[in-house]
Amino acid sequence: MEDDHPREAQIKRSIKSLKSYGASSYASLADAAGNYVQMAGGGITCLLEWYDAKKLKHFRAFHDRPNANFPDGMILSFRAGKIPMQSDEWFMSEQIIAVFLAFLNGENFPEYVRWRDAPGFSQDLICETTCNQ
Repeated sequence: MEDDHPREAQIKRSIKSLKSYGASSYASLADAAGNYVQMAGGGITCLLEWYDAKKLKHFRAFHDRPNANFPDGMILSFRAGKIPMQSDEWFMSEQIIAVFLAFLNGENFPEYVRWRDAPGFSQDLICETTCNQ
């Protein structure tokens, strides 16, 4: 019997292979309850988001070390579009891997990751598309 669940090595390899440009610039991991983590970018220019299905809330990750090289409003441009980011929202792929593995294993996210409401997402918008299905 084949197991459809991703392995830690697959997650590490996949995230390390992503670039902040081109076709390979996005990854997501979902659980049976509808929660998911997703990232865009690659290398040292990664965006991280989390959806909590129980709360119907979409969060953007941030940390306590704003990056002066990436000031507020700088754009992460990747295949799916352009996202303006805050200087404390840029993550490195190794940090993203740690979050994805914690999610995969049902563990708490690393302490350096904090969450705030993701811009452009509201409970009303999410509910319009998912609550009545």
